[in-house]
Amino acid sequence: MFHVKHEGWTDLAGSIGLELTGDQEAQLERYRDLLEDRAIPLGMVAADDAGRLRERHLLDSLRAAPLVQATDTTAYDLGSGAGLPGIPIAIARPSLQIGLVEPRRARAAFLELVARELSLGNVRVLIQPAAELRERVGLCFARAFGDARKAWSAAEPRLAAGGRLLYFAGERFDPASCPEGISVDIRTFPSLARSGPLVIMTRQ
Repeated sequence: MFHVKHEGWTDLAGSIGLELTGDQEAQLERYRDLLEDRAIPLGMVAADDAGRLRERHLLDSLRAAPLVQATDTTAYDLGSGAGLPGIPIAIARPSLQIGLVEPRRARAAFLELVARELSLGNVRVLIQPAAELRERVGLCFARAFGDARKAWSAAEPRLAAGGRLLYFAGERFDPASCPEGISVDIRTFPSLARSGPLVIMTRQ
């Protein structure tokens, strides 16, 4: 499938405790190209991010991949948009079945294109609001989704017993903003200075 090794990914992935194959690195580079060529002109990603897609979006999304456990089999990427973080995680964790939840049809069409181009058999594009999802999953991801309470409110009804929300918080995240009655585990990434913490929320 993808056989070209791209320089730089080994060190980037290693900085967040992740190992990638050459095929996975090539898939990420192809996805980066699609973001630049298609998503930016469509307004899905800010034009100012064109020169920093690897670090600002792909590597930032991949922070969650090392937290996917061997027992995790299904997940939702809530409000997937251009596929961040769902697509990078799907590349890094091919055993995880991920539903990209995106009600906007133009964005969903882009996600379907990416899934075809990258031959991502572990991805489904779900063109519906999160509130309409009926199947429960073990993991939810929420990036650029809203504050912690909003993200938990959207994820909690979709989670199976013991399920977790991996919430990408902003730089100014305040742990007091998390809902009450849940377990909160906050992970920081010194190598990504401009990224806020990754917050893992689980029912107590």
